[in-house]
Amino acid sequence: MTGLNPQTAGPADIPELVALIESAYRGDDSRAGWTTEADLLDGQRIDADMAAEMLAEPGSTVLLVRDESGAALGTVHLRDLGDRTAYFGTFAVSPRAQGRGVGKELMTHAEAFARDRFGAERMRMTVIDKRTELIAFYERRGYLQTGEREPFPYGEDRFGLPRTEDLEFVVLIKELGPTPA
Repeated sequence: MTGLNPQTAGPADIPELVALIESAYRGDDSRAGWTTEADLLDGQRIDADMAAEMLAEPGSTVLLVRDESGAALGTVHLRDLGDRTAYFGTFAVSPRAQGRGVGKELMTHAEAFARDRFGAERMRMTVIDKRTELIAFYERRGYLQTGEREPFPYGEDRFGLPRTEDLEFVVLIKELGPTPA
């Protein structure tokens, strides 16, 4: 797929953002794609309040891609972490669009956006360690595991209800190179 035109999401997009992210990661609908977390976590991935917090977070932007009919197709949350580093998270592509290059193209747009807007020279992300196929996807796109790990937020049900007690996040970094002058 080519020709995606990511736009900055706003408060009016919250219902669609929540539906898109939930469809990509949780519940039976997510099983239509390969990014599902339904075997690892029950409950929600995001709700309207969390989406509003994400949109209002200083130094962050949520990009949203729509298909030709206007339906939400993909999204990513970018945050300026300072020190020429941007965070890449809440990356979701509708299960009906997975495998068509939407994610790869949105990732390319997100990296360019972070470079242009934040002056980022590297992207940082966290991925649940059990998501080996997702980690491999990111590695094919130049992200490298740092060896750093972060704890899963057990006990914070708003992030989901773990089906196992051994979840944690691995940290991946991609060097974007210096910001063009």
